[in-house]
Amino acid sequence: MQENKVTDIAPENLDRLGLLIEQGQFELLLPKVWEAADVRLIYLMNDAVESFLVFQNARMCGTYQEKFDGELSAALATEEDGYVLAVHQGMNAFTLFFTGMVLEAHLFDYGHTGHFWVKGYEYLRQLEYRLAILHDKLEYLGEEFCGKEERQLASLAEFPPLNYCCYPAVPKKYRTVTDPDWRPSEAALQVMCELAKEAGDVSLLRALERYRRKPGRYRAKQLGRLLHRTRHAAAVDLLTEQLTEAAGIYKKRSFQDKEQEEMQRLYRLAEARAKELRVRGLRCEIVEEEPFVYARDSIAYKVYVMVWQRRGWNRVVRVEEIKE
Repeated sequence: MQENKVTDIAPENLDRLGLLIEQGQFELLLPKVWEAADVRLIYLMNDAVESFLVFQNARMCGTYQEKFDGELSAALATEEDGYVLAVHQGMNAFTLFFTGMVLEAHLFDYGHTGHFWVKGYEYLRQLEYRLAILHDKLEYLGEEFCGKEERQLASLAEFPPLNYCCYPAVPKKYRTVTDPDWRPSEAALQVMCELAKEAGDVSLLRALERYRRKPGRYRAKQLGRLLHRTRHAAAVDLLTEQLTEAAGIYKKRSFQDKEQEEMQRLYRLAEARAKELRVRGLRCEIVEEEPFVYARDSIAYKVYVMVWQRRGWNRVVRVEEIKE
């Protein structure tokens, strides 16, 4: 039998492991066969990336509690033939022995992701969601996992008129931030000013400069209202296009044949519906809600058509879920 070689663990992966332990997050994907097995620890999972810390050539002593929800602690030690990670899940304890730890990351196209958990100005909430998961990807994985355009756009997660402060994509009970920060980052303001200039939106640019001089809740809310006005549609559409293009360099998720066929069937129905609406002169976009590939969750595939409408000075969308 070939001897398993012990490899050094990169410092950034030690930091990632420490972050998970500090947050009390320790969800393992255990192998069916344990002989010289790799064990995956879920790191960052969202529509943009599925990533894991992989314990190489691992074996376990003790029992891992899959549905544990409580206080967690862990300690890493080095031995002559590898590493030892002792984990305490409350009163339960288990130990992982392994020869190395690496990061495994699968990047996906998130430019047409759609989740409709909160009603009202859904197209702006989709923007907020996509920018938030992009920001997480950059923060948790680093610049090497993001393109140049993504690194610039990620700063807009720190722009209150567009982020969770004004257009949260998830209900309040699921938000991790409870105290909104109404001050934008300078990088976010710079990106928004460039968008306004490129779109030729002088009044939006002036509003952004006022917000820069006097940031706060009032100015943020005021700018948030401007973003759904028809007169500022060009800037919002330009941002959407840039984010879609930046995300489009990554692959689409793919699944087992039978499941993939059903998803493609629903998507063809969505395309037919979108074509019908466009013939009537309506603007629409197809968005998808997908399950994870490498750590399957309970989310089923769904496809929607967002149909743009005008309500007075405002732009809104009607959301149609495509079913049988």
